[in-house]
Amino acid sequence: MARALGIVSFSENHIWVDGMENYRSIGAFSFLGRYRVIDFPISNFSNSGIDRIQVYVRRRPQSLVQHIGTGRHFNINSKSGYVQIMFTDSQEENDYYNTDVKAYMANLEHIENTSNTHVVIAPAYMVYTQDFDALLKTHIESEADITVLYHSVDNAKEAYQNCYCVNLNRQKGVESFERNNGKLKNRNIFMDTYVMKKEVFIELLKEAQKTSSMYTLRMIINDKCSEMDIRGVAHRGFFAPITDFKSYYDGNMSLLDLKTAKAVFNDSWPIYTRTNDSCPTQYFETADVKRSFVANGCTIEGTVENSVVGRECVIKPGAVVKNCILLTNVVIGEGVHIEGQVVDKNARVTKMKEIIADPKTPGYIRRNDMV
Repeated sequence: MARALGIVSFSENHIWVDGMENYRSIGAFSFLGRYRVIDFPISNFSNSGIDRIQVYVRRRPQSLVQHIGTGRHFNINSKSGYVQIMFTDSQEENDYYNTDVKAYMANLEHIENTSNTHVVIAPAYMVYTQDFDALLKTHIESEADITVLYHSVDNAKEAYQNCYCVNLNRQKGVESFERNNGKLKNRNIFMDTYVMKKEVFIELLKEAQKTSSMYTLRMIINDKCSEMDIRGVAHRGFFAPITDFKSYYDGNMSLLDLKTAKAVFNDSWPIYTRTNDSCPTQYFETADVKRSFVANGCTIEGTVENSVVGRECVIKPGAVVKNCILLTNVVIGEGVHIEGQVVDKNARVTKMKEIIADPKTPGYIRRNDMV
């Protein structure tokens, strides 16, 4: 069987999560209190038997580097496998020349020197589970030049506005990629996931670089749709692209549904993450917790409803937390009522006794803030 190099790519310039991305890249975002977004693509690779992984970082690398560490917690074989963090030359937020193609070309030697025959590229800003070994086999059997993954949705008018769509012919051949303009209800959302031979990948990179300094891999592949055999494969299951603040909020909240969560988290396909040795969460007599995900190390004395609570959080007596996402080490003071908020790491909400937003337009409390 062909041996693949796993590549975790970063987001394009049009994707930005207000507030949160000021402190870390999307891959380092807390997800469901216990995980990071980057855990999902790396776990997909690890579970698929792909143990040589390169993670490309565009901006704010510190949090992601700290989380990934040696990569051992992702069940990677330390003798034959590795997780490498690859950097770009520029860390400027609005550098439109800082594309994925530029990042790959800057690290081309590390790609060329691997013994892998194929590459599987997955994004660091989308949450989904996928057997990449099965996808690789499908690609090889089809004898296509490139295989891409897409997810069919029926709410493209309201959601996925920062995503691209895959236009397919009747044979599942890719005719083009286009930005979702919100005009059609049913669309095939492109999952920024590719499978191809390593030599094809390298040829595309070199041609993209010659074409334009601003070209991305998606752009050069879009140009090649009429020349190359590019196939689309449908993804089934949970899919949450993190492309703006609302999609981050919605992605977390959707997994509070037990049936949905069970489809993502199961024993046969573990999602690995960096472990934390803190004590179990303490629930006091005054605690009232409903339909919520609460990580370890918390102290709960108030009411928590339909919320995600990260590690080491404190909910004081009389506090009400509803339809919220609390990141690590957040304190909600006594008698405070918050709804529809994303509360960033180390924030203290003690002075303001009521902060309420509609979940359709969630609010944001900044990292380390005291309100």
